[in-house]
Parts: sequence; structure tokens; C-alpha cells
Amino acid sequence: MNQKHQVHNLIILDESGSMESIKEIIIQGFNEIVQTVKGIEKEFQEQEHFISLVTFNGIGQKMLHFIDPANKLEQIDESRYKPNASTPLYDAMGFSISKLRQFLEKQTDYNVLVTILTDGEENASKEYSGNDIKKLIEELKLNRWTFTYIGADHDVEKIAFSLSITNTMTFQKNDADMKNMFAREKSARSNYSKKIRMNEETGTDFYKPEEPKQ
Repeated sequence: MNQKHQVHNLIILDESGSMESIKEIIIQGFNEIVQTVKGIEKEFQEQEHFISLVTFNGIGQKMLHFIDPANKLEQIDESRYKPNASTPLYDAMGFSISKLRQFLEKQTDYNVLVTILTDGEENASKEYSGNDIKKLIEELKLNRWTFTYIGADHDVEKIAFSLSITNTMTFQKNDADMKNMFAREKSARSNYSKKIRMNEETGTDFYKPEEPKQ
């Protein structure tokens, strides 16, 4: 039996205090992402999808999932996602990206999709600087890693650009806008797997709607 192509979905989720007001929608949105990935794996049967989920705040990082098969994943609830404290974004990115990179060192047949979801700028990292993260991202983008940055309440494009991330999406903190954001995210994930199947470039225009076929 042929080995399936591995797709690693790393989600880095802000759990700082300011996320409290949208906690329920974030939990629902993550659970929808899990269902989306499960559906994609059924559609693209040559691919094997894994999910890693890291939440972060000034108290520390929590690895709620690490390289867990998508089809075995359970939903998260309020007992596992409790917003509090500050926003050490760079530390969370450095920690989780480096951990997954180390795991994949000896593997060759894979793609990685990293999604950062935050409602505020970095304000508390101690181990990594923005420049450290930028260098890490630029290196990994050459090796089938795709980075996306979704944010609210700050200059999303400016922060993403400073980290060499070109795939961005901004949302407002209301039900309708966040539901629309998660719908676009779902569509983009499906297109990403389609590009892997067609052996096309996966790193750019992640949230750009597909052009209608002529």
C-alpha cells in the first residue's frame, strides 16, 4: 500500500484575555475547522491530515493537540479554552513551529499549513523576537510550509508583512463577520488540498476566492 501524502495543520490560537468576548465563536470555529479537515481527508483520499493546536497567553503555551490524526479529533469546549492574560505571540509561534519542524526533519512527503488566529499584537514574548520568527518563516516557506495570519483589532497586514506572511484575513468581532471568516477559511483549506493534488504552488493567495472557470 502506497504511503499517503501527509498534510500537517498547525493552528496557533490566541488565548489572551481580550479573546474572552468572542470565546464561544472561536470554540465553534475551531470545531468547524476540525470537521472541515475530516471532510477534506475523505475527499482527497491520497492525503493524510494531522492537526496540532497550540493556545497561548502570558501564563504559557498549551499544546492541546500535537500531530493528532484529524479523524480521531474531538471537539474542544470551554473547559479547554479559557482566555486570560497577555499576548506572547512570537514565543507561541517559535515554540510550536520549531516543535513541528523537529518532528518532520527526517520526512519528505508532506505539506504544512500554519494558521495564526489572534486579536492583538505581540506584547509579552521573552524567548523569540519578531526578527527570529521572520527568519524562521522565510526558511520554512522554501520547504512546503504555508503561513496564514487571521486577526482583529490591530493592523493585521502590517504585522503579517513584518513576519513575511502574505496570506492574511481580517475580521470584526461580531457573529456575522466571524462566521464569514470561518467560511472563507474552510473554502481556502479545500483549495489548498486541491493544489497539493494538482502539484501546484500552495503558498500564495490562500484566502483569494477561486476564479470562476470559463
